[in-house]
Amino acid sequence: MCVRKVTATEAARRFSEVLDAVEHGGETFVVTRGGRAVAAIGPAPATPGHALKAVLRRHRPDAAWAREVEELRGVLEVEERSWPG
Repeated sequence: MCVRKVTATEAARRFSEVLDAVEHGGETFVVTRGGRAVAAIGPAPATPGHALKAVLRRHRPDAAWAREVEELRGVLEVEERSWPG
């Protein structure tokens, strides 16, 4: 596995290239600021669909929770806002 160091400024300027190298090349970057490592950008861990399905099977929907959500929705007020210019 290749680990490359990049400054925060370089990572920001070349973010698309960094993501491409991570996505297609499996590379990992250590981002530095002031010579100190502050972050790592690397491939996301793969999560197989069967793992999510297993979690959902173990934690069945809770009817009481669903009712509480509906009750809360009933007391919310919708705010009409326009996006600034």
